[in-house]
Amino acid sequence: MMSQPNRLSLLEAASALSDGKLTAETLLASCLERISEREGDVGAWMHINADSAKAQASAPAAKTTTGPLSGLPIGIKDLIDTVDMPTGYGSPIYEGHQPAQDAACVATIRNAGGIVLGKTVSTEFAYFQPGKTANPNDLTRTPGGSSSGSAAAVADYHVPAALGTQTAGSIIRPASYCGVVGYKPSYGFLPLTGIRPLAPSMDHLGVMTRTVKDAGFLAAILGRRPELDISNQSGDFVPTIGFCQTPQWDAADATTQSLIEDAATRLGKAGAKVSNFTLPDIFATLASAHGIAMDYEVSFTGLYDVSNHPDQASAKFRERFDAGMNVLTSDYDKALDQAKLSRTALSDAMGDYDILICPSAPGEAPVGLNATGDPVFNRIWTFSGVPCINVPGLSGPNNMPVGLQVIGRFGDDARMLKAADWISRHL
Repeated sequence: MMSQPNRLSLLEAASALSDGKLTAETLLASCLERISEREGDVGAWMHINADSAKAQASAPAAKTTTGPLSGLPIGIKDLIDTVDMPTGYGSPIYEGHQPAQDAACVATIRNAGGIVLGKTVSTEFAYFQPGKTANPNDLTRTPGGSSSGSAAAVADYHVPAALGTQTAGSIIRPASYCGVVGYKPSYGFLPLTGIRPLAPSMDHLGVMTRTVKDAGFLAAILGRRPELDISNQSGDFVPTIGFCQTPQWDAADATTQSLIEDAATRLGKAGAKVSNFTLPDIFATLASAHGIAMDYEVSFTGLYDVSNHPDQASAKFRERFDAGMNVLTSDYDKALDQAKLSRTALSDAMGDYDILICPSAPGEAPVGLNATGDPVFNRIWTFSGVPCINVPGLSGPNNMPVGLQVIGRFGDDARMLKAADWISRHL
C-alpha cells in the first residue's frame, strides 16, 4: 500500500501518518513526484509551493500529528486567497496578485496541520471561461469547471483532497467528469471569507476527495461541524431514496439515463427503499431563476473588472455581465424569493425520504477544452442551497466516469453523507 502513498485516500493517509507507517515527507515526495510526471499533460496547477511544503513536512510538528490534518497535502482552488502564494482568480487581470491574508478555510487547514501544497486552476472568476486543465482520464476532454484543477488533481493522485467552490455546478460537475467525490454542503455551512465572490447569495465552498468519508472528515474541520465526520460512526444506515428525474431529465443523454435508472434498481436490490420522486411545481422554473439571479449578482461582483479591464475579461464573462446589467431588480428579487420557497417546499415534499438521487451531469465529459460542460443538473440544488454530493462509480460508453448526484434536505448534511457513503459501497 505504501509503494504509492499519493494514491491513499485522505483518511488512509491520516491513519498511516498517525500510526507511524508513513511520514509526511514520504507522502509529500510521492505527491510531488506524481505532479512532476503528469502536470505537463493535465495542467491542474497554477502554482506549487514545493519548498514551503517540504519545510512543513519535515518540521517537528508534522511528526507529532497534533492536528487532524497534520502532514496531509491539500490543493486550494485559485479563487481562494493565500498569503504566501499568488491568487489570480482565473483571470489575467489578477496575474501575480498577492493577497494580504489567508482565506478562513486556508487558515483553518494550516491551523489543523495541513500542508497547503499549491493553487489549482479555476475558470475565470469561477464562471464559464476555461483554464488550461485537461481531464486526466482522457486529455482530449474537459475536466469540467469551475473547480477544474481541484477535480483533476484529486482524480490524478496529485493530492488526496482539494478545495473547490460552486455557484452553479462547479464542484459536482467536475467531480462527475473526473470520477471523484465532490461535496457541496448546505449554503453557509463552510466559511466564504477570503474567497472571491461570484454570486454571493449562492456561492458555496466545498471539497473534492476520493471517498465520501474523506469529504465529511475535511468539511467537518473546515466548518467546525463535527457531525459531518461520519468516519467513525458504527452501524449501517440504509437510506430511503427518492429517484428524482428533475425537470432537466431530457438533458441527460440516453446512456446516462439508463445508468442512473440501473443504479436506482441496484440500490433497491441492495436493501434501500427506492421509489420515484416528483419535485414540487416551484422547481419547474428554478433553473432559469438561478440564471437570472446569478447574472444579476455577477454584474456587481464583476463591475470593477469589466469597467477597468474590459480587454482582459473574456467574451463569455462580458456576455453574462451584460446580461446581468439588463436584469430588472424586481425579477432578481422574485428569483431569490423562489429559491427560499423551494428550500422549504423540498423539505416538506421529501417526507419519509432520506435523500434524492439524480444525474450529476448530462453524461461523460465532453470532448474539447474550450468549454466546461453544462451545469443543468446542478442549478436547482445550488440555488435552493441544499447539500449535494457526487458519488463516482458509474462508467459511460467511452469508459469515462459518470456521477450519481445525492441530494439532502437543507441542513441535513450528516444524513446525506451517511446515505451517500452507503450508496458508494453498493454501486
